[in-house]
Amino acid sequence: MTGGASPWDDDYRRRGNLWGGAPPPLPDLPAGAAVLEVGCGNGKTLAALLRQSSRVTAVDISPRAVALARRHPGTAAISPGVADARHLPFRKGTFDAVFLIHIIGHLPEPGRRAAVSEVCRVLRPGGAAFFRGFSVEDMRAGKGDETEPQTFRRGDGIITHYFTEDETEDLFAPLDPVFLRTHRWQMRVRGRDLPRAEIEAVFKKEVGGFR
Repeated sequence: MTGGASPWDDDYRRRGNLWGGAPPPLPDLPAGAAVLEVGCGNGKTLAALLRQSSRVTAVDISPRAVALARRHPGTAAISPGVADARHLPFRKGTFDAVFLIHIIGHLPEPGRRAAVSEVCRVLRPGGAAFFRGFSVEDMRAGKGDETEPQTFRRGDGIITHYFTEDETEDLFAPLDPVFLRTHRWQMRVRGRDLPRAEIEAVFKKEVGGFR
């Protein structure tokens, strides 16, 4: 999700379903939880969320991604919509859970803060935000043209920001951290084991407070 849909639309036009394989591990959710996935892409995680809750909403900034998500096996129960994470078209306190899986790292710094502000707005008191974003320890950090500190644009025109744990906690500061860690693993590329790393976090909206 960048400042505009075009780089993503171009990528989906060229490569179709960009995201395959198994979805990331998901938390257990109450069957009746109202869930929002911001940046659903071609529906990889969305299909898994729908197996947990019957009240799932999904949006993506790319119309081509949304069209693919609507055709993804397992998503027939809903119709994802086109929306910008910085301007979510939902009322205050609509959702019990919001998922941001490798999404806001594709926004510049003001956009990241705007997206988190929107997540805080649409969460109900007691609701939780589930975040994943690439870490500064990831093998791709530092590759491409640096547009902001730890933010790089590669040949496809899409920017990626690489997070630290402290930065992530600060970004979601209106919410209370429940879980925050760096997940590290190895990826074998051409006979070499290269480091992959992402930040995983859960943040909760205070009950009975001003948020």
